[in-house]
Amino acid sequence: MQAAFYERLGPAREVLQIADLPQPEPGPGEVRVRVLWSGVNPSDVKSRLGLRSGTMAFPRIIPHSDGMGVIDAVGDGVPAARIGQRVWTWNAAWGRAHGTACDFLCLPQQQAVPLPEGVDGEAGACLGIPALTALHAVLMDGGVAGKTVLVAGGAGAVGHYAVQMASLLGAARVIASASTPHKADLARAAGADEVVMYKSQPLAERVAQITAGTGVDRIIELDAGVNGAADVAMLRTGGELVVYGSSASPLQLPFYPLIAKNLQLKFFIVYHLAADDRARAIGTLTQMLARGRLSHNIDARLPLSQIAAAHERVEGGAAIGNVVLRVGAD
Repeated sequence: MQAAFYERLGPAREVLQIADLPQPEPGPGEVRVRVLWSGVNPSDVKSRLGLRSGTMAFPRIIPHSDGMGVIDAVGDGVPAARIGQRVWTWNAAWGRAHGTACDFLCLPQQQAVPLPEGVDGEAGACLGIPALTALHAVLMDGGVAGKTVLVAGGAGAVGHYAVQMASLLGAARVIASASTPHKADLARAAGADEVVMYKSQPLAERVAQITAGTGVDRIIELDAGVNGAADVAMLRTGGELVVYGSSASPLQLPFYPLIAKNLQLKFFIVYHLAADDRARAIGTLTQMLARGRLSHNIDARLPLSQIAAAHERVEGGAAIGNVVLRVGAD
């Protein structure tokens, strides 16, 4: 089978290779997926660069946790009826050497989720990290029904889904931040009631105006390192800051406003969702997909042969939405 991989850490064009590798066979409890689309996420870039760990977890890594394809074989204990299912994957490359940037992938059957009919294959490669991150941030701790929600980066891979999902799940008002008029238009089309252009408008002051000084109930934050202090100012008393990313570590947050406003700080990484939380998110996402309620903001569709360019697009911040790679043919 054809596969993209790296055997050392470093820049995309220096370490990513494409070659023929042996086709895997499913073990007990596993399915084999004939991959059609592979999703590229910031975490894939960080892993390849060695930003999380300076050593290779495996001698050879086929990257990407997200993907979509068709089950073509099953291992012992898996119903044969699953053969032929269109599926999307989660955590394919998390703690594993074999992700979705290849023709065939074997993984535990629960990590291959049926993709409802009518959902494009490339959309399936955007679900495991972006969509599940957004949905857990919306659903956690009682959800957002009746609340005012601020989504940081409302045109991004996660933020675009979060704006839609908050609207669909009963938020009273959804505010998004965006850096350009084009991104603001994307956020509004996704369902944002208000968009703050944070590069040309003072973010906290504008949110205070929009909310008549009361602040927001929940913030879904992609970069607490940059926005943490503003988030504390924008939350109402008792509000929730839900963080799934940060460009800075350690974080610096003002203690007195946090305690004086009884604010709640919540952090999570989608790879480590509890089983109940993941099941709830997957069930809710499946319903939204089956009903055609979600739009998918795909920035670029590239062939597997251009995996280095795809990584560079994500790494450089040029992507507005998701980047996916075409792997196999239907």
